[in-house]
Amino acid sequence: MGIFNRLAQLIKSNLNDLISRSEDPEKMLNQIELDMNTQLVEAKKQVARSIADEKRLAKQAEQEAANASEWERRAMMAVRAGNEELAKEALARKREYDALAATFKEQWEKQKYAVDKLKQALRMLNDKIEETKRKKNVLIARKKRAEAQKAIQETMSGLRDQSSFQTFDRMAEKIDQIEAEAEAESELQEEYTGDVLASQFSTLEKNASAEDDLLALKQKMGLAPPTPAPVEQAPAQVRVAGVAAAQSSSTSEGAAPGTTSEEELAAALEELEREENAAKKQAGR
Repeated sequence: MGIFNRLAQLIKSNLNDLISRSEDPEKMLNQIELDMNTQLVEAKKQVARSIADEKRLAKQAEQEAANASEWERRAMMAVRAGNEELAKEALARKREYDALAATFKEQWEKQKYAVDKLKQALRMLNDKIEETKRKKNVLIARKKRAEAQKAIQETMSGLRDQSSFQTFDRMAEKIDQIEAEAEAESELQEEYTGDVLASQFSTLEKNASAEDDLLALKQKMGLAPPTPAPVEQAPAQVRVAGVAAAQSSSTSEGAAPGTTSEEELAAALEELEREENAAKKQAGR
């Protein structure tokens, strides 16, 4: 017998656990809200019936009081007619209606008190349901936020797997190896094609350009003196310098200085004078 009891308890616990795990908080909250709205509708119907009963009792009390007043009027009429026995019977009937009117009035007062309490309870129920609706929305938002956080934590837990990081590091090392091999092949290609010298000059030009930019920045900031402007030579002076350079070249080659170089020098001087005279005439105009 003990085995069957334990088996029944085990089955019941498994069923309860299954039901608990299958419960969706959002669906349960929506169902609770639906049930509470249904209860609110039924409560409103009950209060409406109570209000109707209260109004009916009030009308009956008024009616019985009106009947008592009518029999009192008839008793007065019998007294005026000199029929006291009829007046007594009318007053007896008046007392009956007065008793009924008092009874209905008492019931009406009790019913009115109960209706007031029911109205108050109905307002409290309505407020409670509205508060539940607001809390339900907050709870659903919390549930969704918790689910999102749980999903993020599960993703992060998956990323904490060391095998994933080891695979990532291994792929990074493999990419570094591929880049190193590509650079080595590029260097070998330059060695065999004669592009090493061009690469060196390209590097030198880049460094010179960087130095020029740095100097220009320092000059702009006032930390370096400005670059002096180049001195332009007159055409005739250039020719004289060229003649002098030619003379020096001819002398270094073993040729004796002669009249040819002197004539060229004289010709260059004459040409310089002509240009100066022409410039003066142009300015005079």
